[in-house]
Amino acid sequence: MRIVSKKTQYSLRALCLLAANHGQGPILISALAERGRIPRKFLAQILLTLKSGGAVKSKTGRGGGYQLGRPPSQITIGSIVRLIDGSLAPLPCASETEFRPCEECIALEECGTRLLMLEIRAAAARILDNTTLADVCQMARNKAVSASQGP
Repeated sequence: MRIVSKKTQYSLRALCLLAANHGQGPILISALAERGRIPRKFLAQILLTLKSGGAVKSKTGRGGGYQLGRPPSQITIGSIVRLIDGSLAPLPCASETEFRPCEECIALEECGTRLLMLEIRAAAARILDNTTLADVCQMARNKAVSASQGP
């Protein structure tokens, strides 16, 4: 089964930190790395990828750093996962963008495994493409509030 990469996990963590600061100006990469407990060099690579995809923008010089490229409500989690990890499909034969048949495939259109993986990809896409960064941040805030209130 497809597992979300550490790079995607760190990307979402960094984006949530930027979302919490949205509209307040750029954040230094060192501050993001520290707050998110993300290795600085790895974070630098991630931010370059996110910048190329328009999810973040950077400002150099005094008062510089990184900030969201769009409001959190306009950044879907599906777009970030695809930007960082590529296709959502658990198998290449179920991918819409990176399709290739499996080496041992006998009958592509009749393969039960492929048909199941197409459904899994579609379900994942439906959830991830309809969930925004703002939604994820709100989920985290709600969880923090309920945890602080106790059982």
